[in-house]
Amino acid sequence: MSQTRTTQVTGALRHFRPTASLFFAKPQRAQALAVFALLAVLFIGFLSLLLPSGTRAAVLILDKPSQHFMYPFTIQNLMHIVFFMGLGELFVRWRIAAREERFLGKSYLPEDDQTVLGPEDLGPIRRQVAAQFDHEHGFLPSLINMAVLQFQSSSSVEQAAGIMNQHLELISHRVDLRYGLVRFIAWLVPTLGFIGTVFSLGASLSGAGVPGVPLNLKDVARTLGIGFDCTMVALMESAVLVFLLHLVQEKEESALNSAGDYTLRNLINRLYAGG
Repeated sequence: MSQTRTTQVTGALRHFRPTASLFFAKPQRAQALAVFALLAVLFIGFLSLLLPSGTRAAVLILDKPSQHFMYPFTIQNLMHIVFFMGLGELFVRWRIAAREERFLGKSYLPEDDQTVLGPEDLGPIRRQVAAQFDHEHGFLPSLINMAVLQFQSSSSVEQAAGIMNQHLELISHRVDLRYGLVRFIAWLVPTLGFIGTVFSLGASLSGAGVPGVPLNLKDVARTLGIGFDCTMVALMESAVLVFLLHLVQEKEESALNSAGDYTLRNLINRLYAGG
């Protein structure tokens, strides 16, 4: 019985390792967002257990205990979930950029100073890169395949260079579009913070305007403080997202520029139509 259970656990681990390796090497957006949303829930749960209710840290980070919402359904916790989803999207883009950089080290093209490529040399090169790209990924294999295909059909170096430049521009535009969700999340987080602040201001003014009820300045100040705490946490998380966004986008665009430069130097400049 124990041996059977051990075999089942070993089989599950063998199945999990390739899945985890594939997720890290080439993650899918939907999977990454789900994983990081789960991490956000675990993060909130861990801090809820770690930080005693009513302490300055618990009120600042979690709004615990909350005067306006049933905990843990607070605006701060919603911001944390959105923030982690932004991190998940950036994780996907970072891993894809690292994968694109690895293509540069696979030596698809001759890199010496003497080799000239004729039409008879291009078939093996194209077959080598044919299965290495799709409509979303594989900057360098895609550029090589497009330039080789154009040269084989036209025997013109100028046309091969032109189609490579056009394809490079299309990929660059596609890369920029991929960061639309992260930019939206980086805008959404501080917006949620401002909503929390406005909500707290409205609650304070509403409570202060009730006729016949004495004004408690301590409660009003505490409500206002929670609102401003919400904005401060939101701005900090937004700053982290924007900083990481610039780093990851620079990495991916650098990989694209390097792929274009590599193709130009080692393919376009070596082409010789003969005759």
